Amino acid sequence: MENKRNVSVAPHIRGTMSTSKIMRLVILALLPAAGFGIYNFGIRALYHMIVCIVTCVLTEFTYEAFADRPVAIGDFSSAVTGLLLALSLPVNAPLWIGFAGGVFAILIVKMLFGGIGQNIVNPALAGRCFLLISFARHMTSFACDAYTGPTPLEALKQGDAVDPLYLIFGNTGGCIGETSALAILLGAVILLGFGIINLRIPASCFAVFTGMLIFLGGRGFDEIYLVQELCSGGLMLAFWFMATDYTTSPITKRGQLLYGAIIGALAAVFRLYGSALEGVSYAILLTNLLTPIIEKITVPRAFGRRR
Repeated sequence: MENKRNVSVAPHIRGTMSTSKIMRLVILALLPAAGFGIYNFGIRALYHMIVCIVTCVLTEFTYEAFADRPVAIGDFSSAVTGLLLALSLPVNAPLWIGFAGGVFAILIVKMLFGGIGQNIVNPALAGRCFLLISFARHMTSFACDAYTGPTPLEALKQGDAVDPLYLIFGNTGGCIGETSALAILLGAVILLGFGIINLRIPASCFAVFTGMLIFLGGRGFDEIYLVQELCSGGLMLAFWFMATDYTTSPITKRGQLLYGAIIGALAAVFRLYGSALEGVSYAILLTNLLTPIIEKITVPRAFGRRR
């Protein structure tokens, strides 16, 4: 009896950081982009964040209560989904848009697949794409009290010049959390500094996206053009905060590099040749579906050799 062993299911090696702490740090990393969104677009941006976060949290709580499952809203994952969804919305969209997107993201994409760690695609991105398909007029109208002209990405599509400094500092139109590359990069530094993410996925995303722009964009190695493309639209927010989602990205090192490369390639193709202004959301969702295959072909070989 003295040599009894405890039997448990995988994983047998666990990290020191809890899920709730990770999610709180992700929220902390999103605060610069969220704060600048409120500064740039006004109090209505805050209303969108409140609606999306409350909707996501209440949807998860309601499902778990009626399904007689343990209530897990304390892990803050639904709050992260709500905040990411809000940052992906135009500020002049009606507030019920955030409610519809939040219910879809949590109920359909997350909870019906089993909850946190079981969803096959990123819930916030899936919610955004659902809204783009279902309510395209509201999701593609960026005119507001602060900005009435075309967004930087629209201007680039039309061949117009865009001041890169506006894109870096964020004094321009667009979705609530995507305008300031500087604020997003500050959040990325927080993620990297606390070890929440590593550079493999975002670095491969940016490297392949940039390479394809150089060879297929028709401008060659034009530094101004590359900065304009990298800092416009939702590219920065998606590459740093959504492509790196634990559940929907590979766990193998080579798999993460391949995963990021596919996202970067698809995002470049969609942006250069697609009819929609921004295709990075669809690029990540499609690559999410490839994650099991990517992991299967990039599993490290065991020690030893095969006869």
